[in-house]
Amino acid sequence: MYQKSILLCLFIFFSFVTQAQDCELTISGKVIDIHDKSPLFGAVVQLVGLNKGVYTDKNGFYKIEGVCEGEVQLKVSHPFCEPETKSINLKENRQINFKLEHHLEELNEVLLKGKLYNNESNSSISNQIKTQELEKFSNASLGDALKSISGVSSLNTGNSIVKPIIQGLHSSRVLVINDNVRLHDQQWGVDHAPNVDINSAANITVIKGASALKYGGDAIGGTIVIEPQKAPIKDTIMGKTILNASSNGRGGNISTSFIKAKSSGFNYRFQGSLKRLGDLEAPDYQLTNTGQRENNLSLGIGLNKIDYGIDFSYRLTNSEIGILRASHIGNARDLVNSINRQEPFFIEDFSYTIDNPKQEVTHQIYKLETFKKIKNLGELSLQYSFQQNNRLEFDIRRGGRGDTPAMDMELKTHTLLTQLEWTSLEGFDSNFGLEFNAQNNFVNPNTGVRRLIPDYNMYTAGIFATTAYDVSERWDLDAGVRYDFNTIDADKFYITSRWEKLGYDQLFPEFEIGEDGNQILTNPQFDYHNISATVGATYTFKNDFKLIGNLSSGSRAPNPSELFSDGLHHSISSIELGDLQLDSEQSFKAGVGFQGVVEKFGFNIQPYINYIEDFIVLEPNGIETTIRGAFPVYEYRQTNARLYGIDVSANYSFNNLEFLSNFAYVNGRDVEQNEALINMPPFNVSNTITYSKKEWNNFYVSLNSQLVTQQNEFPDNNFRTDIVNTTSGEFEEVEVDVSSTPEAYHLLNFSSGLDFDFNKTKLSINVMINNVLNTNYRDYLNRLRFYADEVGTNAMLQLKLNY
Repeated sequence: MYQKSILLCLFIFFSFVTQAQDCELTISGKVIDIHDKSPLFGAVVQLVGLNKGVYTDKNGFYKIEGVCEGEVQLKVSHPFCEPETKSINLKENRQINFKLEHHLEELNEVLLKGKLYNNESNSSISNQIKTQELEKFSNASLGDALKSISGVSSLNTGNSIVKPIIQGLHSSRVLVINDNVRLHDQQWGVDHAPNVDINSAANITVIKGASALKYGGDAIGGTIVIEPQKAPIKDTIMGKTILNASSNGRGGNISTSFIKAKSSGFNYRFQGSLKRLGDLEAPDYQLTNTGQRENNLSLGIGLNKIDYGIDFSYRLTNSEIGILRASHIGNARDLVNSINRQEPFFIEDFSYTIDNPKQEVTHQIYKLETFKKIKNLGELSLQYSFQQNNRLEFDIRRGGRGDTPAMDMELKTHTLLTQLEWTSLEGFDSNFGLEFNAQNNFVNPNTGVRRLIPDYNMYTAGIFATTAYDVSERWDLDAGVRYDFNTIDADKFYITSRWEKLGYDQLFPEFEIGEDGNQILTNPQFDYHNISATVGATYTFKNDFKLIGNLSSGSRAPNPSELFSDGLHHSISSIELGDLQLDSEQSFKAGVGFQGVVEKFGFNIQPYINYIEDFIVLEPNGIETTIRGAFPVYEYRQTNARLYGIDVSANYSFNNLEFLSNFAYVNGRDVEQNEALINMPPFNVSNTITYSKKEWNNFYVSLNSQLVTQQNEFPDNNFRTDIVNTTSGEFEEVEVDVSSTPEAYHLLNFSSGLDFDFNKTKLSINVMINNVLNTNYRDYLNRLRFYADEVGTNAMLQLKLNY
């Protein structure tokens, strides 16, 4: 520091001398780390031969004034970095940015952060959940954790199957990226939760919209990027163990992880978790058959050098989830009765047993990746991954067939991804990539049940290019484009009468390849060409307020479920019908983000509008009788849709108190039929007040208030059907109300905790109580809302050991 001070004094002295030459030009800019774009504080930027220079500030900015016109040479140096020199012909004020390569200890920290997604370098509207916040959800699901972000809600099937909804969109419109691998796990089903162990995540970023082209152009709703803990390049071992116990469900989970790393770059990792829960409980009754079991494991081994690296990882998620017994209806009368009664028709005492109906899902990911830095070019990376998803759905079946699943699907996906991060062009940070997918879906025909979706092969090829450009100290621009080609080849039996009723015999006669009794064997083949693009800008005000604008267009080909569904979806007790005439969806979205901090007050405002051509919607459309009974029929159809809304979050600190507020509003409309879209999240507000005292072992106590209003915008999908009057024994026509929404509700949640340090080990004790007042309520976005209330009070004790 003493040497730096002397050097700075010399610079000031010589600067005074050169001022006498009446030179008034200015050179300014930013010095950042080439890996994660973080600003470099304390870098020296000097004019070679003129003994004129300055240090960068905490934001990495520098400014040299009083520079003469003509040839000048700029040199920037920083501890632990290779110096860099640039020559320029100065004729006017210039902005020159530097990106430095770390080579020593600071590189370890850079690599620790990873580089899956860097929202500082583009205009994506995004939010992030850090490790400390994620650990509070160690006993919950990915969808539960994401709901803490404004604008993210969830579509539930009971209380254990939770799918994230981003600004009104879900399922195949939301991509989940786990450790840089796009998750392929039958995500089309509304009752298919993402197969992710939240305990394996170090942080999660939610990108709202299709601007993350690196991961796919079909992210019309958004992208969820899950980043695991990285290994540092130094000799160390670190880990943590979290133990949770829950009163509701009378169980809990245990999660443990450790990383062993060496200064040579070699490292290996382990993480695993177990969860056991029995039947959950609503305030007034037991929710029979809602238990859950989960076994999760992830392993990794790698060599992480400065210029090159190679890494292998394996992830396993295995879950067995009970489906509320009372939701398994046998006919239309059961559905009508369930809607009209206040309690489930099937209630038994608490049990850890998981009976039918239930789901058993096993998902495995194998990943091998490598990278190599190329001088004066950038970084080249190559990644291969293989995923295997086996989904079993068990129905209540007679004749001793309870152990045979009603649905048995196996999905295998091979993915090859190669990228070049080009950073050698001054001011630009560009990324070019190619991605290939080969996917095979096999549906076991030996279940004794007509298959909902068929066997198919699907191949996808994508190419993308993105770039970010630092225009000035205040302005940053970015843009990207992606092209995807999808081809799908399926083999499917249709009942001949249905094939003809839908007019497919006239529309697709080329698909007919054979007949078998009253069925016709078809071979549908479709090709889709999809183009997606994004452009945006970020302006940083002098007071560090930031205004972000982004325009994006995403294109999504229909998934196999939307095209081929044809049968009973047992886990949700409804018949689903696809449509072979569906085209790709094309969304056009504009989003704005305005964020800033004024002393102890921070805010983030994110309005948006999204227009989607050929929007694919699944809606109830009547009832159909099968040999098992009568079931609601859900059909896919296509329309034009418009969604707009706003997500707002704000926080304020006052002494030891902190206030945090989030609210979100979304309005979705079918513009062709001029009616509301189904399953749009209602307006919701979350307010949290926290008192903390670091001097008391990091003590904190927090109270959260969550208000969800009634959704008054919904389509009328009610239908009429004949049911038997149990009194008269005669058939009578009744209206089945599947459209009305539940009333508004308000929940209070409590949490508190303390930390204790024991040398290099820290013990954290946290207590959390959800639904403190044991409030009865039903949620519009829970598909089982017709059958039972939501979960009542749940008290949880969490012990966390960091070492």
